[in-house]
Formats: sequence, structure tokens, C-alpha cells
Amino acid sequence: MRNATSLLPALAALLLLTACGSEHAGAPGAAASAAPASAVPVDDPPVDGVRITSVTIPSATPSPTPSDYVVHADPLPAADSGISATYEVTNHGTEALTYTILFDFTTDTGAVMGNHYETVRSVGPGATKHGTVRLGAPGPGSNQVGRVKVAQVTKVPAAEAPPAPGECPASGLRLTIDDGDAAMGLRVVGLHLENCGKRDYALDGYPLLELLDEDLAPVHGVRILQGSGGISTGTGFDQPARPLVLKPGESADSGLMWRNLTEFGTPVNVPYVRVRAKQGAAPVTVTPHLDLGTTGKLAVRAWTRPPA
Repeated sequence: MRNATSLLPALAALLLLTACGSEHAGAPGAAASAAPASAVPVDDPPVDGVRITSVTIPSATPSPTPSDYVVHADPLPAADSGISATYEVTNHGTEALTYTILFDFTTDTGAVMGNHYETVRSVGPGATKHGTVRLGAPGPGSNQVGRVKVAQVTKVPAAEAPPAPGECPASGLRLTIDDGDAAMGLRVVGLHLENCGKRDYALDGYPLLELLDEDLAPVHGVRILQGSGGISTGTGFDQPARPLVLKPGESADSGLMWRNLTEFGTPVNVPYVRVRAKQGAAPVTVTPHLDLGTTGKLAVRAWTRPPA
């Protein structure tokens, strides 16, 4: 019969291997986590029909102590700050609108620690829709967030809103705008047209533009120039228009260019532009926020194929 003491090393090794397995929240030695946060009601006034109704900001999670570190072979969940806000969008107009809202996550003194855009589609006249915006993964300063506010609201007719990513409109054409570029007072934004339909689409010339104010009413007194119009050279805006045929899956590019110069007169701001790829095409209303200063000029580039 074996001596019982000879089994002790093997038993100790077995216990050590067992201790090296996965450990989940709530198990002895796991890192402490913050208690679930409660939503705090907010009574800030609405901004252009958008109102934050509550904010959720968890308390800080305690830092782990050395005894909290264990071997963990399981996949870890993506980090999330847990900071969020609920909101509502009410359409006080007479037609269905699609809203794009910029939310700022700020400190109690107003410093912006992060932001997010949310799109709320097809809000009917007199209707209200609800949503939640989340800060997402924690970043520098996210532990200082104390408020969430509506920083900007744009709204366009729902039937003219740019399509959602991956969506092909009934027209078979996906028209979008990029974030643009700015240097020394010169502003350029790109227009992109993709044939996502099943038929060829012919282009020959320039997109047709209608400038709109905050109430989606026409803006007058701005000259729309085909080509650079002397605003800037070497930008490609003076390439002549040529006939194009976009086969399904192909695309074309155009662009808008202006200078933000203020001299004499009243500066002109154009938050919305209604764009038609050509005469008779379905309109799409985009939001380039044209700060034209007092120049009164906007250049448009002919449709061209994108660089290879």
C-alpha cells in the first residue's frame, strides 16, 4: 500500500491546473464591475424637433487589484463605455422628413469628449420616433462625460433623402456626398453617383442644383457656374463634359467648389442642395452646408468617371 504522503505532489499539481481555467464575472477573484446605471430623466428644450429624454452614465469601474488577474482563455467582449442617451424626434412639418442628428458627449463644463451621428428616417407629419445613441468604446476623457446634447439637426424630405448604406433606391441610382476638403478658404465637396440598378444610365453634362435654406425654400442671388468659374485653377473643375454611360455597378463623380470669403454685403449660407443627376432625374437633397461668404458664386464640375 502506497504512503498517502506520496500522493500530495500529484494532488497539488491537479489543483494548480484546475485553477488555471476560465473565470467569469461573479467568480471569486474576478475584477469588480460598476453597478448597472439608471437612466436619469432630462428636461432640456428640443432642438429643431429633437429632444433628449434621458441620459445613462455608469459610475467608474474600480481598477483591478493584483489578485484580480487570472488566466482567461475565453474571448473578451468588446469594451463599451455604457454611456448612452434616449431621444425623441417630432416632425412639426407637413411632409415626411428624414433627420440627421449630431449628438455631443460633453463634460459638465461643455468640453466635447466624443460625438455620434444618428439618422432617423421617414418621420411623418405630426409623428414622433424614439431612439438611443451610445458613446460606444471608451476613449480619452470618456470618464469625464457628464452630459449629452443635441449639437446639430438637419432634415430633408424623406422621399429625397440620400439612401442608407447598401440600399438601392427605386430610381436605381445612389447619389451621395462626401465630407469635403478645405484649404485657405477654398471648399470642395464631392458628389458621387452609382448605378445600382439593372439598366444602363446615360449622363452628358453637369448635375442640376437647387440651393435651399434652413426651411428648404429656394436661395436666390447665387450664381451656379459650370466649371471652376475662376474660383480656383488646377482643381479639375474645367474638364469639359463628355457623354457617359454607366452600366450597372459603375459610378461617376462630380463636385461643388466655393470660397468662404466675406468682404462687403451679407454672407450667404446654404445648408441644403437639391441635386438631380440630369434633367428629369429623381432629386436627392444633400447637406454640404455651403458657407459662401459674400462671393455669391458656386462652381460645379461635370460628371466624370472616377480615377482608375
